[in-house]
Amino acid sequence: MAFYATLVEAIDTYTGLSPAAFFTILALMVGVYRLVSAMFVYPDAVPVAEKSVAAVLPPSPPAEPVQIGDVTLEELKAYDGSDPKKPLLMAIKGQVYDVSRGRMFYGPGGPYALFAGRDASRALALMSFDHSDLTGNLESLSSDELDVLLDWEEKFKEKYVKVGQLISENSEDKDAIGSSEQMERNQESHQGALDGNERSEISLK
Repeated sequence: MAFYATLVEAIDTYTGLSPAAFFTILALMVGVYRLVSAMFVYPDAVPVAEKSVAAVLPPSPPAEPVQIGDVTLEELKAYDGSDPKKPLLMAIKGQVYDVSRGRMFYGPGGPYALFAGRDASRALALMSFDHSDLTGNLESLSSDELDVLLDWEEKFKEKYVKVGQLISENSEDKDAIGSSEQMERNQESHQGALDGNERSEISLK
């Protein structure tokens, strides 16, 4: 009773209202607050269920690297991360690596994104972000720069899977030309041997 008497006295002293009027106004204020709060939804409140479900489900494992074999520089450009359905590839010293697991570095918007889909050997050796250095040309590099490239190559071998190798765009044509030339040489040598045999037979006669 002493507490109630003190509360009533405090309400009358500080608000000038009777206890009934004070509690009625307080109840109305709480009701209005709840009504107004229900009209506004915080942005983070909508996907709460989705977040809770995502937290329960295990993260999907990254796709296993797929061996692509021989590719040309032109074909390698298609794996620069612009197509999320394709793996993220880059080459060092002619060897192609799947760097999809390092997408935050080599994917679009990453600090090394310009290396993706390219042979970045020279750029890595020089630690250069110049587009003219995005090539496999190692001419004129110093021994120290070649050592830097070797360190990069070792890191890639440890962290990423090699999935192919670069070939010259005209390698098939060169192989075909080489094969035809070899066939011609074989035919000429064979014809020469026949001519030699014929001359031997004539001389014997």
